[in-house]
Amino acid sequence: MGFISSKNKSAISAGSGGGYLNPSKIQSGGSVRFALLEDQPLEFFECWGESSEGGLKPFRFSDDPSPEDIQEEMGPDFSRRLNREGTAPEKVKFALAVPVYNYESGSVQILQLSQKTLQSELDDIADMEDYANLLEWDFVMGKEGNGLETRYSLRPVPRKKGSQDSIESAWAESRAAGFDIGRLLSGENPFKAD
Repeated sequence: MGFISSKNKSAISAGSGGGYLNPSKIQSGGSVRFALLEDQPLEFFECWGESSEGGLKPFRFSDDPSPEDIQEEMGPDFSRRLNREGTAPEKVKFALAVPVYNYESGSVQILQLSQKTLQSELDDIADMEDYANLLEWDFVMGKEGNGLETRYSLRPVPRKKGSQDSIESAWAESRAAGFDIGRLLSGENPFKAD
């Protein structure tokens, strides 16, 4: 069974800061090790809005939004961010978010993937019989290059010895504090209820 629902699988078939583990923030030549804490990701579509003062904000939708849906959600305070060329609005991206235990920080973070290569790699790993339970494995995500020349990699590795208690403790603490990844869709803090 794949990691991504069949409903949204077509969205990937074509063509660290705070509580988030962001693949683009990994240094070129670097890697990060993490453990998944849930085996079903939050799937959504995301685009970015920009305020008149230049502030950026992500807007997330449970289904692929129409331009009218985006405009309504952004309201009068935000407009869609333009593409690199400045010729049209950035495309809406399919994204996944899943809670992970980041070994480097020793904490629960949210891994959000909008990179199709990483989404596909994780889904392919989930389809392999050897990795039937993704929660028993660690993953190492790497990055090479920068900008348009960036290449990401993802590989499963055996669980780090002696780490299971730390993982379970950090996850229990986050859930007790009110962790709910679904709040990403409404723009709220997923780590605690406001």
